Amino acid sequence: MMARIPLGCEAVAGSLTPSKKRDYRVTNRLQEGKRPIYAVVFNFIDSRYFNAFATAGGNRVTVYQCLEGGVIAVLQSYIDEDVNKFELLFCLYFGFFLAKDAFFSDSVLLCLSLVGHGDSINEIRTQPLKPSLVVSASKDESVRLWNIHTGICILIFAGAGGHRNEVLSVDFHPSDIYRIASCGMDNTVKIWSMKEFWTYVEKSFTWTDLPSKFPTKYVQFPVFIASVHTNYVDCNRWIGDFMLSKSVDNELVLWEPKMKEQSPGEGTVDILQKYPVPECDIWFIKFSCDFHYKAAAVGNREGKIYVWEIQSNPPVLIASTILSCCEDGTIWRWDVVASS
Repeated sequence: MMARIPLGCEAVAGSLTPSKKRDYRVTNRLQEGKRPIYAVVFNFIDSRYFNAFATAGGNRVTVYQCLEGGVIAVLQSYIDEDVNKFELLFCLYFGFFLAKDAFFSDSVLLCLSLVGHGDSINEIRTQPLKPSLVVSASKDESVRLWNIHTGICILIFAGAGGHRNEVLSVDFHPSDIYRIASCGMDNTVKIWSMKEFWTYVEKSFTWTDLPSKFPTKYVQFPVFIASVHTNYVDCNRWIGDFMLSKSVDNELVLWEPKMKEQSPGEGTVDILQKYPVPECDIWFIKFSCDFHYKAAAVGNREGKIYVWEIQSNPPVLIASTILSCCEDGTIWRWDVVASS
């Protein structure tokens, strides 16, 4: 059952005239190659490397570091020799890997291959409270929960109540360790609970047999289904207990899911605010939030970037961002011009 949008709840829309104008200048521009770069992600897992970020595109993943004066240093670059011209790396995210009896140095990469999805993987996210847990969203209409410490697929979110088309985005709740949200080409956002299956999550950390022998469980029914958008939903992020989601209708939407605990799948949606993004009517243009979820940045098909202050009412446009990646294989860095 779809969540209903209550009558009389009118969202507050932001203005495209920045009220907190900041001057930015391009301080660096790197060309990785001729293939598109599909993802650029800052490291939010280890605070010692807060200025490190990574990119994915073609058959390459590269790790960089933002230094003073606009400098971008290349730390490591990895080439997947198994990826051919018909396969591309779409997404990446920083995680935390525990290994026994392993030798580490600054030049060693310990790899783990997680096999299970039947088609392209569109997004990966790490559980902030347990960074050994990773969730993936796929074209095969499923979401999967993995333990990268043991290589186990713990849960598969799919089936009778699952997505009916490509899953494009997924996110962990920042404080409720049992909850995730996913969205996709079936125009819905679905909220799932792992509480009933948490014993299997705990078991995955101590599993010593082959990963293929782990009793992977299907979670077939979400606890909430919302049709906030009328077209593909290609990105969603939890903002506390609220949800920020984006479709191909030139805007981000902040809304509150109001679930009925006694009636899973039922409830209402309260749309709170809308953040316009002109010329953003093609899918797989994803937005990104800062570490404290105070701002959201999103680009459009004309190469412009909009940064919205999420926690203000009405929404405030605060101009540009620091990092972006493009289809021409370039990375751009902007820095705020210091006021005199």
